[in-house]
Amino acid sequence: MAAQPGMAGVLPAQREVEIDGRPLKVFDGLLPNVGDYVQALSRAAFTRTEVAREDTAQYRHWATELKIDALVQQPIFEMTRRAVLGFSTPGHGYRPYRAYTNVAGYGDMLFTHTDCLPDQHDLTALWYLCDEWDVEWGGETVFYDASDELVCAVRPRPGRLVVFDGAIKHAGRPPSRICYVPRYTFAIKFERVALR
Repeated sequence: MAAQPGMAGVLPAQREVEIDGRPLKVFDGLLPNVGDYVQALSRAAFTRTEVAREDTAQYRHWATELKIDALVQQPIFEMTRRAVLGFSTPGHGYRPYRAYTNVAGYGDMLFTHTDCLPDQHDLTALWYLCDEWDVEWGGETVFYDASDELVCAVRPRPGRLVVFDGAIKHAGRPPSRICYVPRYTFAIKFERVALR
């Protein structure tokens, strides 16, 4: 299940950024049936179980988990896998270990955090699942450097994917007061693995 470097089908990114030497890539237009995912999520059972950091544990976020066995059967996984191939290095690839969807609305509090320790080099693949998204609705994911300066913001767009080194500090921003649709983000976490 690990992504293999050199395999055909690596997807080109529309935007690439490095933050403190760590990669971030944005991909658009990969998911033509994004509305099907939005409809499914509108019926999903979300629980307030997700925590950004230990010191913010009293502020839990809404999430629903997807088992890895089910994930790899979904068409969205193949697109994600192809995007992740571009991060592989000689001798190393990536294997998914967690998949879940977060939902946020106006008034929710989302905190800065990292998804892995600096020496792990894990990846996070984050899909924005929406039928439409107005720039005035907010909801961006913001990324910070080691000095806590904002380096990059990625705004939601239907079917947009951002893949980044999990050690980059980031935070999702909740939608603005004029947004009446949920902000769904589907995250797939990949661990770096040695290839034989």
